[in-house]
Amino acid sequence: MALKHQDVIEAAGDYVLKGVILHNHEGEGVKVEDEGTNIAPLILEFNIQESLYNNSVIGTAVVLDTQNVIGNLPIQGTERISFKLSTPGAHGSASIDCSVKTGHPMYVYAITDRIQRTGSTVSYILHFSTREFLRNVRTKVSKAYSGRMDEMVYSIFKDEAALDSRKDFDFQKTRNQDKIVIPNLPPFKAIAMISKRSLADNSKSNGFLFYETTKGFQFRSWESLCIDTNGNPRPPKQIFEYRPANIDKREKAIRVKAGGKQTPDALLDSFEEVEKYKFLNSTHDTAANQAIGTYAQRVITHNIYDKSYKISDYNYHTSFSETSHTDKGTTNYVVVKTPVDYDNKALSDYPEAKVTVMPTTRFTHGEDTGAFGVDVEQDGVIEGKRDSKRSEIVSGSTLELTIKGQSFLSAGDVIEFNLPNLDANDPKKKPDPHFAGRYIITHLKHRVTDKDYIQVLECVKDAISNPYHPSTVKNYTNIAGRQPSTKRPRDIVSIKDY
Repeated sequence: MALKHQDVIEAAGDYVLKGVILHNHEGEGVKVEDEGTNIAPLILEFNIQESLYNNSVIGTAVVLDTQNVIGNLPIQGTERISFKLSTPGAHGSASIDCSVKTGHPMYVYAITDRIQRTGSTVSYILHFSTREFLRNVRTKVSKAYSGRMDEMVYSIFKDEAALDSRKDFDFQKTRNQDKIVIPNLPPFKAIAMISKRSLADNSKSNGFLFYETTKGFQFRSWESLCIDTNGNPRPPKQIFEYRPANIDKREKAIRVKAGGKQTPDALLDSFEEVEKYKFLNSTHDTAANQAIGTYAQRVITHNIYDKSYKISDYNYHTSFSETSHTDKGTTNYVVVKTPVDYDNKALSDYPEAKVTVMPTTRFTHGEDTGAFGVDVEQDGVIEGKRDSKRSEIVSGSTLELTIKGQSFLSAGDVIEFNLPNLDANDPKKKPDPHFAGRYIITHLKHRVTDKDYIQVLECVKDAISNPYHPSTVKNYTNIAGRQPSTKRPRDIVSIKDY
């Protein structure tokens, strides 16, 4: 992989990567006097991945070793790897800084796919992650915590006997507090246990995300990714547009001046252009979404203290307006509330599609509270909303975009995608009325090769840009026609053979 040094953008896909330094288990390079060995010229492909669903940033380096670094260093899986990757002109938090200077280099933990190519050349893949990834493997949390949920998470995050992290930690305050005993769990599992029971401050959203990006760690609710602390939609970090090859605007965007350099407008335009896109998930798999309780579910809470039980039903359409989503609006449902069967019920009117039995924890620690540190009577309602929201995100509209690398982007950022309308009768080619608009990046892969720097984004929206036309139909018969009459059963003995 050729090194890129120039901090001036000439074309989208340019990058600055002045070296990828491998430090052995003693902090040295192949030569003892060096503090590391630069393996960038040997790397064919360099990947870094971050996700809302992963507690750590992970990466790989595909190496074509012509210098026997694997034997001379040697490489055994206890090395550190340091580098700084950025889009030309990006500095500070807009870059990916895993240098020794910051104190946050990556750690090699595995070497796979080793293949002898020639007599003196071998290829292999180095797998690396952050220090916290390995701390999670090596340590356990066995302790009782009391107070706000975000304070518990921060305590585990900074604990020298647990994660012992020195990185930035951005968090959202929780409105609930409780007493929780962590039973000898790895730090990430302990935090996941707390995250499920966390309720956002000044909001009705519940359930938190704990994840790492190349900029640090985050502990926050999904709603906080959509809106700021004042309740306003977060501005998109970048606006992207897909332009088929036959659109004149694309031809204008790639115009170059004499000397082969793009004009400033064309350069900016090329960063906003999507090379390709596809939808990985569709919100219209209503069968699967009903089965996992996205639209409706029932939670039966059993109060162990007084031997009572309570049935709580979650309804997607009723609860939709209680929290904020990627797109602003109280009726921007991904499915409309229209009868779907002769019983005249909508998709959200079948709570028995998923039934969960949940014991309460009242007075476990001497407090008259339930599983979430609030009134025990709310346990079923909160659990139904939390589980349905998780399903709504994971099984919602998932869009994959391939774009030119922009190091300031991270998992959790809001982006806007101007998906063109496929209506042939629309001469202005307005954006798709439902699937264009705001998305949140859930997965982000940085991929650097000798040629360029690209990113593959997986993005999710939990609402549609413009509401579907409201339905006034209340009777399914008006949709499907008159219900067929019930037929009498037939005894197979009386049926004549063909």
